[in-house]
Amino acid sequence: QVQLVESGGGLVQAGGSLRLSCTASGRTFSMYAMGWFRQAPGKEREFVAAISWSGGSTYYADSVNGRFTISRDNAKNTVSLQMNSLKPEDTAVYYCAARRKFAASRTIHEYDYWGQGSRVTVSS
Repeated sequence: QVQLVESGGGLVQAGGSLRLSCTASGRTFSMYAMGWFRQAPGKEREFVAAISWSGGSTYYADSVNGRFTISRDNAKNTVSLQMNSLKPEDTAVYYCAARRKFAASRTIHEYDYWGQGSRVTVSS
């Protein structure tokens, strides 16, 4: 069992930056691929970014590619999402997720554990 806790959300103006962090419980964090997803009001949850167990492979949604960076620190059981050049359409609740595989995935149903979410609001 893995418990995930997100932090770092908040309110920011368009063009600004935020850094989300997700801390995982347990001693097997390095065996999990990790992902970030988001859900805007009235919309389905969507893929944002993912990273393999080692950090060697990363994937991004087209909408955030070049603006967001996912990274992980296995020694600290954390995965982070650095968000730059934020846009109002990035407003959403952001969720951290863990997958019991080494390889990262863009697919929501392939993740086994989820955090409770961190709200990000980007004002225009």
